[in-house]
Amino acid sequence: MNIFRRTLAGVLAALFLTCWNAPCFAADSAFKEIFEDALYGGLTGTLVGAAILAFTHKPGDHLDYLAYGAATGVFAGVTYGVVKTGKALAEVDHGKVKFAMPTIMPDFPDDSVRGKKPLVITAELIRGKF
Repeated sequence: MNIFRRTLAGVLAALFLTCWNAPCFAADSAFKEIFEDALYGGLTGTLVGAAILAFTHKPGDHLDYLAYGAATGVFAGVTYGVVKTGKALAEVDHGKVKFAMPTIMPDFPDDSVRGKKPLVITAELIRGKF
């Protein structure tokens, strides 16, 4: 009977924790975006490392593939986050001018005339909030 009560209490606690949610408000910032992209990149890289590990002869001897995949994913996520939250050369924010190194962003727009995708490289020179 004691095991039944513990199991019931555990199931009810798990059900309560999965159904209950609280609103969370996060500030939109570049650090938040870069951190999320690095986290998702690390998780994805770990999964890729595990998938590669599944095709090795002795998986127990190659567990470092998980770490290599995670590290590669974090670096790729940080790079993607930095490009996504790109900076301009001069940014005007409520009357204050901030200077930074512009982020160079490559893009492949559709060119329906020729059917080719040319490489377009852009960098913002001025960005502003008024």
